[in-house]
Amino acid sequence: MDTTDVWHLIDQARADLTDPRDADDIAARATSLLAGRPPADIEAFAQPLWDLLAHSYRADLWAAAYTINGGASDDGFDYFRGWLIAQGQATYDQALTDPDSLADHPAVIQAAADEMELSGEDILGIAWTAHRQASGKDLPDNAFTITYPDLDPAWDFDFDNPEEIHRRLPKLAALFLEPDET
Repeated sequence: MDTTDVWHLIDQARADLTDPRDADDIAARATSLLAGRPPADIEAFAQPLWDLLAHSYRADLWAAAYTINGGASDDGFDYFRGWLIAQGQATYDQALTDPDSLADHPAVIQAAADEMELSGEDILGIAWTAHRQASGKDLPDNAFTITYPDLDPAWDFDFDNPEEIHRRLPKLAALFLEPDET
């Protein structure tokens, strides 16, 4: 399996939902779909999912997640990237090209209006949960490895610095920071 299989499953899960905005609903549907496959296929699914998560481990995206969610710990950033994967490949690819483009996403706009966080923790466990459902056993420890890239040192600044956020992520800053935070 490869990342194309992950995107296909996410697309199928989203298409099966009446309202595909909730990452946890997408994760539940994707888990159900994956659990219908043989355990070996589920095990093979884990690596490309974590490859996508590792590929999105970037300082500029972390700054965007921090701005959107009003903070992002290590776990919080993982869960945000789970949410991002739940939005589908087009949103994921665009966010990696330009994290500030997330300001145009309807869920991000809604999150700003409702002061809510965007999180998709359950996306991270799709393969583990599906494997447990299909086989009654835990996903093998060697089903995947995670290799995170080094973070871009150009983005090594305090994400609580509104001037830097306004300069680097102006559209997100306009949505999430108070006007006097310049």
